[in-house]
Amino acid sequence: MGIARTFQNIRLFSNLSVIQNVIIARNLEAKYNLADTFLRNAKYHKISKETEEKAFELLKVVGLEDKAYEKSSSLPYGHQRKLEIARAMALDPKLLLLDEPAAGMNADESLELVSFIKEIRDKFGITILMIEHHMDVISSLCDSVTVLSFGKTIAAGTPAEVKRNKTVIEAYLGGVDDDATDK
Repeated sequence: MGIARTFQNIRLFSNLSVIQNVIIARNLEAKYNLADTFLRNAKYHKISKETEEKAFELLKVVGLEDKAYEKSSSLPYGHQRKLEIARAMALDPKLLLLDEPAAGMNADESLELVSFIKEIRDKFGITILMIEHHMDVISSLCDSVTVLSFGKTIAAGTPAEVKRNKTVIEAYLGGVDDDATDK
């Protein structure tokens, strides 16, 4: 099973272009060897061309194709997050792990991210496992939620069920509002 992940803190190759960041990840799947690389033979060129085409395709999906040859460090924060996800997608995962994808984003950026993640999920038919603290993002994206407190599961269910769970409210909001849990 192919698994890829992103990090809470974006970890791009800042001195490389946007497309080079995706190509590097895609090269992990390349089927050429060291001799092919040194000789720059037909196999190497064919695979390199396919790799660049796939990378550009992913940049189109994330809306960064017009930034392909810019340095990744020049991108705004939200675009860097998209690039990091595109790089993970370059590995053709069946399971994508996202560590706090909305960290550091404002409300508008978070909404755009939700749409983007839904599009990725639906287009590629992958499962997404996400660690996230923004309940609006969780509610918009997740079918099921598991809440941990100090490494222990304190609740599991739909986003709506978890939002009303007294243990979750006590652990993360500091108290229970009986009106909120009775609905």
